[in-house]
Amino acid sequence: MTKLYLEDLAVGQKYQSGEYALTEEKIKQFASEYDPQPFHLDEQSALSHPVFRGLAGSGWQTAAITMRLWVESFPVAGGLVGFGGEVSWKRPTRPNDVLHVESEITELRRSQSKPNQGVITLFSQTKNQNDEVVQESTTKILVWSKDSGV
Repeated sequence: MTKLYLEDLAVGQKYQSGEYALTEEKIKQFASEYDPQPFHLDEQSALSHPVFRGLAGSGWQTAAITMRLWVESFPVAGGLVGFGGEVSWKRPTRPNDVLHVESEITELRRSQSKPNQGVITLFSQTKNQNDEVVQESTTKILVWSKDSGV
């Protein structure tokens, strides 16, 4: 895959990732290590939860899946180095969801003090197989120019 540089990017450009299949096993494995709450680990506990009403993936797992899908589909030279962002979870992920990410560059600026780099703002929606948004994020990402040596 060709690396993307500052000069290759523009406000309004859109990107769509490949897919990631989420299984019950993956939900429980992630939760057991990083977010060990009953509604991520146990179907019976999850059924009685007033928000989830069933086994749900951790929002942090959704964020990690989103990161993986970005890396696989948005090959920025030098890697995806984040400068911060905001994330919101719109609905729970469930076993057997198939996720993909749709992203758009909403802002791009070249650095005044370091002209061989810039920052883009990327708005992304992570969606399931029914095209329902499960996560939205706005992220600032470092990008390098072609003459940066990266």
